[in-house]
Amino acid sequence: MSFVVSALPAGQFQPLFGLPDEALAERGIVRRTVDGPGSPCRVTLEDARPGETVLLMNYEHQPADTPFRSRHAIFVREGVEDRSFAPGEIPPAFAARQFLSLRAFDASGMMIDADITPTAELDAAIERLLANPQAAYLHAHYAGAGCYAARIDRA
Repeated sequence: MSFVVSALPAGQFQPLFGLPDEALAERGIVRRTVDGPGSPCRVTLEDARPGETVLLMNYEHQPADTPFRSRHAIFVREGVEDRSFAPGEIPPAFAARQFLSLRAFDASGMMIDADITPTAELDAAIERLLANPQAAYLHAHYAGAGCYAARIDRA
């Protein structure tokens, strides 16, 4: 079974790029300059490089009106454009981590399965979760901090 990883679209964040820190703070957003690894951009699904500027914000990645509705902190590199991935392609930010958490949701947004998997076994875990006909989509989370990473769908 083939799958595709989807990053967040840049368009929803572009109005924030270049805003003064005070205006960002009014929205609960913090601008940071990256000084080391660990700031994965949710638009490019790459780790921001030292010296790059990121926006740290709370993002609702699971808007379904269920007990699994969820928001969490994410990083977005300023000035980035949309990035897409080919079917079966593993984004660089996934490959840079040892483990990912995968959560399978049905069409109504109820979680029906979950797994923590070594990145080296990610393809097999995705395929296993998507083999369930009840699974409408998956969410990947970075296992350490638990932050939302990306959505995964059947290709």
